Amino acid sequence: MSDLLAGYPVIYETDVAWGEMDAFRHVNNVVYFRYFESARVAYLAATGLMASMEETGLGPILHSISCRYRLPLTYPDRVRVGVRTVELQDDRFTLHHHLVSVRHNRVAAEGDGVVVMYDYRRHTKTTIPDELRQAIARLEGWG
Repeated sequence: MSDLLAGYPVIYETDVAWGEMDAFRHVNNVVYFRYFESARVAYLAATGLMASMEETGLGPILHSISCRYRLPLTYPDRVRVGVRTVELQDDRFTLHHHLVSVRHNRVAAEGDGVVVMYDYRRHTKTTIPDELRQAIARLEGWG
């Protein structure tokens, strides 16, 4: 299991709930995006961004997200979602999500989310502050 999530500095873990399954008897596709979201928020909290939002007015806004489904999840199971930054630009960064089924010890889904830095007071996108760039670099173990 640890090999499947090697290189992911933040790992979010949760149980699959019975109610997340749909009429086709597997976890509904939209739930995978909820797992990604929870992992993404844990990653942003690890950078300190979530804590600084109220003070600075700067925060993340999701630009786009994708998912490649590889294995249908069913209850009972537990999922682990690894998150890492794969691209850092002036005003945005791309997070890769890697979702693993504990029961099957296999990748169940993976996807990318583009997060834009947003000034919630001015209602416009803005550049990524140096403090956040440094926090991402520390978290990722870059340089």
